[in-house]
Amino acid sequence: MKWRFDDPVYQQRYRSMKRSRYGSWGVFLYPEPRHFVIAMCFLATLTAYVERTGFSIAYTLMAKESDVDQGTKGAVMSAFYWGYGISQIPGGIAAQRFGGEGVLVVCFGLWSLASLVTPGNARSTVALMCARFIVGVSQGFLIPSVHTVLSIWIPAQERAKAVSLTTSGMYLGSAAAMELLPMVSKKYGAATILRLVGILGVLWLVMFRRVMRGVASSSSGLPVSTAANGGGSTRRRRASKTPWKNILSHPATWSIVINNFTFHYAFYIVMNWLPTYFDKVLHASIESVGFAKTLPYLGMFLTSNMGGWVGDYLISRHGLSVAGGRKCVNTVGFFLASVALCVMAQARGVFQGIMYTTSALAAAGFARGGFSVNHMDIAPKYAGAVMGISNTAGTLSGVIGVAVMGQILAWNNDGATPAGWFLGFSLAAALCILGSGVFTVYAKGTRLFGDDSDQH
Repeated sequence: MKWRFDDPVYQQRYRSMKRSRYGSWGVFLYPEPRHFVIAMCFLATLTAYVERTGFSIAYTLMAKESDVDQGTKGAVMSAFYWGYGISQIPGGIAAQRFGGEGVLVVCFGLWSLASLVTPGNARSTVALMCARFIVGVSQGFLIPSVHTVLSIWIPAQERAKAVSLTTSGMYLGSAAAMELLPMVSKKYGAATILRLVGILGVLWLVMFRRVMRGVASSSSGLPVSTAANGGGSTRRRRASKTPWKNILSHPATWSIVINNFTFHYAFYIVMNWLPTYFDKVLHASIESVGFAKTLPYLGMFLTSNMGGWVGDYLISRHGLSVAGGRKCVNTVGFFLASVALCVMAQARGVFQGIMYTTSALAAAGFARGGFSVNHMDIAPKYAGAVMGISNTAGTLSGVIGVAVMGQILAWNNDGATPAGWFLGFSLAAALCILGSGVFTVYAKGTRLFGDDSDQH
């Protein structure tokens, strides 16, 4: 397989673009090898979230056909997060030791196979929980591996943009699944979604292998960590010992961890229970609302990037401290999200329900410009360690939140009345306010772990 960037003519034209002949459009006309790597990482997160959202859609329909109660639904859907939670830190260790590319291959291979063999009968509760647990373990290796790949291939001055674009695939994947998969289910059956997302994972895996093989075969495609050391080896210098005790004992670390927990608690209960919310509260099937059902995820896609930009603007243009900028964005986002969550149960009709849901997720996405980037402020060298702890807490919130929401609905007429929904969403709103308060008091904007001599 020969790539255009292997061609000397391509290289000459790209260098001409670098001399501003083509301007900003040149990146799209003549992408460098690392841009293909970014594209594959973006598609990786997008595909993974198509799978997650797809299972929620498929299982909701299967459970309705089999008359499965909300408590059982919560237990099945939360099984994913048990697996996802325990594999976050091991995923980072594996990616660092064996390489992000290889771990991504294993990750996609396992979850795609598990999805393909997932039972299509909602009554197979144990088998479904086992399959979701395996998918969770496999996908827990995804984000650490993606970050490892990007850290090797992307130069430092481009990593923030690359990571932002890559992670935004999560929300576009959710939006695409919400728009397209209900139509697939309506025509071919809910179980077909499970097979389709498994096939998508296999297709990504094949494409990724071909792309990385082509990139690696190009002399211009050497990872930046290789090129920086003369092109001989991708082996990194031995990392200094991570100051786990200092990191775990500092309140600033826990302000990030707590906010990651509260953010994902709200996000996961909305994402996983949205099809049921449409059915029980809005009295509409999710496939009947058309493109509008994707608006919550599209809104989150936009605001998750906007929050970071606003925070940097407040810091660079209005003289706020780094901590002040992060706290401002975090507070505004979580406050607005909590208001929207509290009114979701009171929606009268599809329009109001979609408007409230979009507002809740978009505001939560905006808050990510506060807590989510703060680990790089306080621990630029050990951001991976802080992120691993934080993401583990965020994943645990999925285990807890999805199951708790299911029990609350089961205790309140199986979700048939607004009272259970109000109680469940209000609990998420209260956690958002609590987390925001903790962040306002304890978050820092200065480097706390590592010194200038550590930065390289």
